[in-house]
Amino acid sequence: MKKVLGIMLVFVMVVSLVVSVVPAFAGPGKVAIVTNTVSQNEEEYRSAQEMVAKYGDRIVHVTWPDNFMAEQEQMVSVVGKLAYDPDVKALIINQAVPGTNAAVDKLLETRDDVFIVYSTPQENPPDVASRAHLILQPDELAMGNEIPVQAKKLGAKVFVHYSFPRHMSQVLLSSRRELMRKKCAEIGLEFVDATAPDPTGDSGLPGAQQFILEDVPKMVAKYGKDTAFFSTNCAMQIPLIKSVVDTGAIYPQPCCPSPYHGFPTALGIESDSSKPGDLQHVIDETRRILTEKGAAGRLSTWPVPVAMMSTVASTEYAFKVIAGEVPFDKLDVKVLEQCMADYAKVEVKTNPYVDEAGKSYDNYLFVLMGFLTY
Repeated sequence: MKKVLGIMLVFVMVVSLVVSVVPAFAGPGKVAIVTNTVSQNEEEYRSAQEMVAKYGDRIVHVTWPDNFMAEQEQMVSVVGKLAYDPDVKALIINQAVPGTNAAVDKLLETRDDVFIVYSTPQENPPDVASRAHLILQPDELAMGNEIPVQAKKLGAKVFVHYSFPRHMSQVLLSSRRELMRKKCAEIGLEFVDATAPDPTGDSGLPGAQQFILEDVPKMVAKYGKDTAFFSTNCAMQIPLIKSVVDTGAIYPQPCCPSPYHGFPTALGIESDSSKPGDLQHVIDETRRILTEKGAAGRLSTWPVPVAMMSTVASTEYAFKVIAGEVPFDKLDVKVLEQCMADYAKVEVKTNPYVDEAGKSYDNYLFVLMGFLTY
């Protein structure tokens, strides 16, 4: 009898140890989604609201402060408060702006049972990969080749790249710029590296947007209408699209590929992403308006909003983790890709991030799709 009890005690201890290392979910739980505000990133905000509409109080939606670069302590507070709710079993951050790692560290001080997702992270990849279970990002490095090639297909002879020091301090964005520069040289495009004001700087968002409205016509006057424009900043897309259409220039892709990103506001299209069929409505109206303005074949994007897809797909995947359908500690890439394909209605490919030393980060996935040309 003592021997049996001893074996049972050892079994209980082993099971307890496993549970403490790998959380076992099999039931109700909440997914917390952190996004920027509407003024900074409307798509991410709307995608979280879409999940609230679908899942009700199983979704907790909170936002980063508008000027997140100057309010890092507030970011820590936003995520820290989520740790107090034991029902929160997953955390999705879209976008994972600078300061996200410090905020997540606050959560990790008291919780090790939360499945963490970063979307479009803006801090060093190894640091991000050590905190999040899943990282999703448009394949910025592949875009370094794809965007200039697309620009040339649209008729470009010159490629203008707008950015600022904060973005260029991010490894992936600066690496993508260098790939763009090389690809432009390879395919015969003149590459122009242009510096714009940082929307979180002294001139703020209005100053950065006004700069784009004034600078694009100058660039077109200098280089001609067969000039393609690209900006690394979300808030610059609306004035950039307006200016490109007004000047007859070329726009191969928004920074965050999507029919929703910049196009509806820039072109005066009424849109409600929560309504069925709205995406196709926006695509059809964008094509109609651009054709009327003589810009057909000069602007393009991806066929679905990748930022919204990231929120929706990672939420669906997180609920599968909570339900115990997929492991907490190991990604099921096929299930994840299916979650993305269910939203996109097209095949979505992912590739793990591989650094310059050849190290692969299997939880850091790059996403890539083809182009939709208007």
